[in-house]
Amino acid sequence: MKTSEQGLHRGLGERQIRLMALGAAIGVGLFLGSGNAIRMAGPGIMLSYIIGGAVIFLIMRALGEMAVHNPVAGSFSRYAQDYLGPLQGYLTGWNYWFLWLVTCVAEITAVAIYMGIWFPDVPRWIWALAALASMGAVNLLAVKAYGEFEFWFALIKVVTIILMIVGGAGMIVFGLGNDGVAIGIANLWTHGGFFPNGAQGVLMSLQMVMFAYLGVEMIGLTAGEAANPKKSIPDAINSVFWRILIFYVGALFVILSIYPWNEIGTTGSPFVMTFERLGIKTAAGIINFVVLTAALSSCNGGIFSTGRMLYNLALQGQAPKAFAETTASGVPRRAIMVSVLALLIGVLLNYLVPEKVFIWVTSISTFGAIWTWGIILVTQLKFRQTLSPLEIKNLAFRMPFAPYGSWISLAFLALVIGLMAYFPDTRIALVIGPAWLLLLTVLYYVLGLAPKEGAEEVPQGYEAGWPPADGHLPRKK
Repeated sequence: MKTSEQGLHRGLGERQIRLMALGAAIGVGLFLGSGNAIRMAGPGIMLSYIIGGAVIFLIMRALGEMAVHNPVAGSFSRYAQDYLGPLQGYLTGWNYWFLWLVTCVAEITAVAIYMGIWFPDVPRWIWALAALASMGAVNLLAVKAYGEFEFWFALIKVVTIILMIVGGAGMIVFGLGNDGVAIGIANLWTHGGFFPNGAQGVLMSLQMVMFAYLGVEMIGLTAGEAANPKKSIPDAINSVFWRILIFYVGALFVILSIYPWNEIGTTGSPFVMTFERLGIKTAAGIINFVVLTAALSSCNGGIFSTGRMLYNLALQGQAPKAFAETTASGVPRRAIMVSVLALLIGVLLNYLVPEKVFIWVTSISTFGAIWTWGIILVTQLKFRQTLSPLEIKNLAFRMPFAPYGSWISLAFLALVIGLMAYFPDTRIALVIGPAWLLLLTVLYYVLGLAPKEGAEEVPQGYEAGWPPADGHLPRKK
């Protein structure tokens, strides 16, 4: 095995990264969690997705600005270490690892729910274990093979949503599958109005909406293995907002037009219900397969993320050195295996408390994501402070509306945290999340991971020649 930065191979092409960026965000949050969000906000949920999508776009542009400037493994964890300090880089890396652990628990929980439709007598934990084993095996392949696998997983989801939007539009306008009687869009306002629960309903839904976007920041983690990061990363990020409008808002527009909002989510996934309403009764099993692959895809990406983050933490000296070793094909096998073993806890939760797992892990994942997104924004603000006006102007991929976009996005994330504290079901995240960060901080000092006095750290990607002649990164004092 190798232990250098060169151990990772740049095997991800533009086509794969573009679909991975979209596929990571289209998973449990849209296919399964959208029913809960719709019950909170009614048709106004579309506004929640638009607002959340705009904030996510700004966060991704902030990350892209740094990732194109310095495309390294570890991405935002490494940038946090370089610009905020070793403790912040350590906390961000381990928090992101934990975030994807609990997110993958949500994904394998969803797999168990979907498989239960076909095999109701089989215990959920068996399907959760099978999903974990299969996705773990995929991640042990070369990164190019992983990228190709994820590409086709994501394509299944994208094609399905497009078909649903087109078919639903046919029902709305031409009465397709409804005996030629056009359904129209009156359902958007005839059941209590477009905002049946008022502004409070839209605010209530934001926590679940933001969980749906968890995973788009994975684009930054691909920078260290992208064949051409200066082109593929900007292309993927720039398409995020428009894809959100098409796939999230477009799909929800069709669903909410066909069904009264207060009937959605009471009998399963709104996607399955919509295809059944289109008259394709025999397609229910196929649609169940599609949402099953959506959950597997997101879990697949989660295992990829946890493995790469452990790899980066090992390079920074903040995780066991063995995690920095890669196979001849550039896969951090030991880091991936440790993450898969930790995910067995999710299988245990499916066995002990299957009904509570989903709401627990979505709220905890959202807290972890908000911490990560907040760190990205703060790091980007600090990053710009190290550059001269001319250097900022010459950045290959600049964040728009800086620095105001970063401050507005941070305020929005603070609002979501406040909403999580308000609702009893999501309050647990504000106990477990900070407790996890506190535990990590204690371990940081107890294990002696803090840099020694007078020691100078060399940022990742600059090992061959430090300090850099262009001055983009300040020397550590």
